[in-house]
Amino acid sequence: MRLWLFKSEPDVFSWDDLVAKGAAGEEWDGVRSYQARNFMREMRLGDRGFFYHSNIGKEIVGIVEVSAEAHPDSTADDPKWECVDVRAVEKLPRPVPLATIKADPQFAAMMLVTHSRLSVQPVTQDEWDAVLRLSRDAQGGE
Repeated sequence: MRLWLFKSEPDVFSWDDLVAKGAAGEEWDGVRSYQARNFMREMRLGDRGFFYHSNIGKEIVGIVEVSAEAHPDSTADDPKWECVDVRAVEKLPRPVPLATIKADPQFAAMMLVTHSRLSVQPVTQDEWDAVLRLSRDAQGGE
């Protein structure tokens, strides 16, 4: 299983919006970055990812699961654009703010820090585990 991070502006599509979609999940559409599209092409059923609220909040708020592998993006006129479907798995106990991640040296190489504009990106196992620890730590989300 590979690990990922999916960014969404919460005023456009939030964690709560994904939760409302239920087990069917939602197409992760509208991505127009070749690198992000290529990452989605690498995803397999059951891969997990963090759901990150960008622009507003700037924090990791939940865990998603890939529920459909790469397929044509229904919002694109050009067949070169593909996306996956994701479903909500669980809300994190406490959101993990970007500021907390940026301030922690263990995340210096994390793509969320080094490639801040990329909307879909891989996460290493160490980064995944560290974010989960921060979320569960009483001090981590403050």
